[in-house]
Amino acid sequence: MLKSFRYLLLPFSLIYGAIIWFRNWLYDKKYLNAATFNFPIICVGNLAVGGTGKTPMTEYLIRLLKNDFKTATLSRGYKRKTTGFAIANEDTTALEIGDEPMQFHQKFPDITVAVGEERLVAIPQILQEAPHTEVIILDDAFQHREVNAGLNIVLTEYSNLYTRDFMLPAGDLRDVRTSMQRAQVIVVTKCKPELDIHEKAALINEIRPLPTQSIFFTKIEYARPYHLFSNEEMEIHYKDNILLICGIANPRQLKEYLTTNVHSYDMLRYPDHHIFDMDDLAEIKKQFGKMARGNKLILTTEKDAVRLLKFKEELKDFPIYVLPIRHSFLFDDETQFEQLVRGFINSFEK
Repeated sequence: MLKSFRYLLLPFSLIYGAIIWFRNWLYDKKYLNAATFNFPIICVGNLAVGGTGKTPMTEYLIRLLKNDFKTATLSRGYKRKTTGFAIANEDTTALEIGDEPMQFHQKFPDITVAVGEERLVAIPQILQEAPHTEVIILDDAFQHREVNAGLNIVLTEYSNLYTRDFMLPAGDLRDVRTSMQRAQVIVVTKCKPELDIHEKAALINEIRPLPTQSIFFTKIEYARPYHLFSNEEMEIHYKDNILLICGIANPRQLKEYLTTNVHSYDMLRYPDHHIFDMDDLAEIKKQFGKMARGNKLILTTEKDAVRLLKFKEELKDFPIYVLPIRHSFLFDDETQFEQLVRGFINSFEK
C-alpha cells in the first residue's frame, strides 16, 4: 500500500529531479563554482537517503588511515542543537555535534572530528585549527557540490540499488542517477554473504561503471557487543531475550541478525536520529520489566548509544549493550580497496 501511494508522487519526483539535474548542470558547465583543494579529501556519500552504510564506511577509512596519516572527519552534524563550525573536545555532547560525529569522537579520540554546515568554509578552518591534518574525510557530502573531493566513494545498497530507485518523494533518491558518474569508487553495500561471481557480474552489468571507476561489494558484519558505560564486551547467545532500542533509518539487516542469533527479541522503534527523553526512558524500563525472566538484556545501535549516554545514572544498573557493525569486503577485494585509498593520499606531495 505504501509503495503504491509513493507511485502517485511520481509527478513531484519529476519536478524534484529536474531541479537537481539543473543544479548539477550549472556546476558541470562552471556556471556555479566548486572549490578544489590541493590536499587529500575523501568524500563518503550516496544518492539515496539513509541506510546505505555511510557511517561504518567512514569508520572503516578512519581505521585504515589514522595510524599513518593525521586524519580528520567533517560532517554537517545532522540534528545537532548548535550551528556553525566546531571541533569536538572532551566536553562535547551529541546534542552539540550530532550523532555520527559524536560516535567518531568517542571511538577514535586521537583524530580530529569537526562539524560545519558550510564545508567550503569548514575545510580551511580544520587546516588552521589542526594544521598537522593530512587527510580529511567528508561524511555524507557527495550531493553537495561546493567542494570537489579528490576521491568520491559512493555507496548503493544491494537490496535497493540506485539503478532501480526513483527520485524523492516517490523513491529514495536525493540526487539523479547520472551523478554516480562523478564517483571514483562505487561500493554495493549490505550484500548477501553468499553473493557469487555470476550475480556480481550481473550487478556490474546493471550499474555499468565507467572504465575509470572501481566497484566493490561489501556485507555487514556485527562485532561483539560492548556495555554502553563500561565498554566491557560480551557474546550474544541463542537463549538471550533481547529488547532492541532502535532509531536508525533501515534496521532490516539488524532484525534479520537477531532473528537468526537469539531466542526472541522485542523492539522499541524510534525515528532516525531520535533524541531520547525521560518518557522514552520510562518506556524502555517498562518494556524491559515486562520481558520474561531469564537471560535478558537491552541492545542498541552505536548511533542510538551516543544519545543514551546522558542517562548513565538512570541506566547504570541495566544490562544495556551496543552492537557495532562493520563493512566486510567480498571477493577478497579489501586489499585492492585499501591500496586505492592509500594511493590517492600518497599522490599528494607532502
